[in-house]
Amino acid sequence: MLQISHNLQIPENEIDLQAIRAQGSGGQNVNKVSSAIHLRFDIRASSLPDLYKERLLALSDQRINSDGVVVIKAQQFRTQEKNKENALARLAQLIQSVTVEQKKRKATRPTLGSKKRRMDKKTKRGQIKSLRGKVDPG
Repeated sequence: MLQISHNLQIPENEIDLQAIRAQGSGGQNVNKVSSAIHLRFDIRASSLPDLYKERLLALSDQRINSDGVVVIKAQQFRTQEKNKENALARLAQLIQSVTVEQKKRKATRPTLGSKKRRMDKKTKRGQIKSLRGKVDPG
């Protein structure tokens, strides 16, 4: 079970983990050891609540493809175990990001003092600009 929050868990059978060979430098070891992890998580087929599914699918995240599958490639570490933990942590973080409820913004109006200060600055700036005119040779 992948623990997302104290009341939200994902069964491990819904997460597809595959070991693949990592890219990049690493000498001869990189060609023979499958230390990178390729994680796939189908949002639509998961046991997540419908609200979270909708929010995840609405995200414009490059890790979520058009079929609603989250694809995470973890190859930061040299060991397969650490990469697996990293991939699962990144999936949990992605799901946690949609569980947070955004506060509604309360519309406020500017104070009388801030309006007055703004108008004073505009007047002063206008006076500075009016002094930039051509000088009459006299």
